[in-house]
Amino acid sequence: MSSGTASKREKVILAYSGGLDTSVMVKWIGERYNLDVVAFTVDLGQGEDIAKIRDKALRTGAVDAVAIDARNLFVDCFVFPALMAGALYEGKYPLATALGRPLIAKLMVDTAREHGAKAVAHGCTGKGNDQVRFDVTFQTLAPDLQIIAPVREWKMSRPEALEYAAKHGIPVEATVESPYSIDQNLFGRSCESGLLEDPWDEPPADAFAWTVDPLKAPDQPQYLTIDFDGGKPVALDGKPMDGVPLIEKLNQLGGAHGVGRIDHVENRLVGIKSRELYEAPGAVILHEAHRELESLCLSKQAQRFKTLVSQEYADIIYNGLWFSAFHQDLFAFVASNQRYVTGQVRVKLFKGNCVVVGRKSEYSLYSKHLATYDRDDQFDHDAAKGFIRIHGLTQQTQAHTQLLKGGKGFDLPGLLTERRKEDS
Repeated sequence: MSSGTASKREKVILAYSGGLDTSVMVKWIGERYNLDVVAFTVDLGQGEDIAKIRDKALRTGAVDAVAIDARNLFVDCFVFPALMAGALYEGKYPLATALGRPLIAKLMVDTAREHGAKAVAHGCTGKGNDQVRFDVTFQTLAPDLQIIAPVREWKMSRPEALEYAAKHGIPVEATVESPYSIDQNLFGRSCESGLLEDPWDEPPADAFAWTVDPLKAPDQPQYLTIDFDGGKPVALDGKPMDGVPLIEKLNQLGGAHGVGRIDHVENRLVGIKSRELYEAPGAVILHEAHRELESLCLSKQAQRFKTLVSQEYADIIYNGLWFSAFHQDLFAFVASNQRYVTGQVRVKLFKGNCVVVGRKSEYSLYSKHLATYDRDDQFDHDAAKGFIRIHGLTQQTQAHTQLLKGGKGFDLPGLLTERRKEDS
C-alpha cells in the first residue's frame, strides 16, 4: 500500500473520495498543518472503483493510500441491525448515509493507529449531520486524535478550489458539476440542494438515478419472496443469499418498478429543516417485508413496545451515537425481540409501490382456527360475555359514581362540548 515516500512529518488520515474537495485537501492540510496525508477510501457499495481512487490519491500527493472493501461489514454489522430494529428516521428515512458514517470513522481510527497518525480529517460542511457523526465517533473511540475539517475552515468556493488545484498541479478530472449534493452507498442514495430546496416544487426527473418513473414502470407486477431468519433476510425467491448481493438485487428489481422514492422534509440534528430526496429500493422492500413478518411473530405487547424502540434506534443512528452504551442496551432488546421473526414474506412490486401480499412462519401467532368464522371456529364465544363484563368494569364504575352522578348526561369530549358551552 505504501507509495515508498519517506517522511519525517506526523500523519493525518483523510477520508478521501477522489473528488475536487478531498483532492485539494491533501495539499492544503500539508501546508496548513504541516502533516503528511494518508488517504483513506472505503467501499460501502457506492459504485466507485476504490483502487482507482487510491491511485489518484497517491498522484495527488498523499504519502500513502488505504482502500478497504467494507461492504459485508457494513451490511452485517450496521444495516441488518438497523433493519431488525425497524429504524426509519421520522418514519421515512432508512438511514443509509447515517449508517455508513460510524463505520467509516471506526475504520479511520483503526488506520490511524496502524500508521501512528496524530489526526483524522473529513470533508463535511459546518451545517450538516455528517460532521457530527464523524466527530462524535472520533472523540468517542480516539479522543487523543486531532480532528481536522477543512471545509468548515476554508469556505472555499468551487472556482477557488479549481484555481488552487491548478496552481499546485493537483490532477482533477473535468466533470460537469451536479446541481445536487449526492451521497450513496449500498443501502440508499440521497439527493439534496438545487431545485430541491423549495419543498413546494416536485422533484425533477434528473434528481433520480436508481428508480424509474413509476408511470414508465412495467405494466405487469413482479412478485418476490424474501426469507428471514431471526429478523435478518437470508434468501430471495428461495435462493440463499448473503446480505450484499441480496440488497443489490432488490435495488435492481425495486428500482425497475419505481419502488423506493422518498421525499422527506426532515429535522436535522443541527437545528434546521432540510428537504431530502432518497432512493432506497432494497431498504424500502426489506423494511416493508420485515414489519409484516413481525405482525405474525411478535405478541401484541412486544410489537407495540418495539415501535418505541424503533424510534429511539433511528434517533441514535441519525444523531451519530452508534458507539454508545444506550445503543448496546437497545440492541440487546432487539436481538431478543427478533429471535422468532423467522419466515417468508411475499411482496408485489408495481408502479412505485411495494405491497406485502403474503406472509407465513413456523412461529406464527396467527391461528386460522381462532380467527375464522367458518365451521371449524375454535374460539370460545361463551367466554366473551364474561370477558366484556370484566373489561368494562372500571369504566362502568366511574360512570355511575362520577360522570353520571346526579342525573347528569354524558358530554361528548372535544369540540362539540366546547361549542355547546358557547351556545349556552
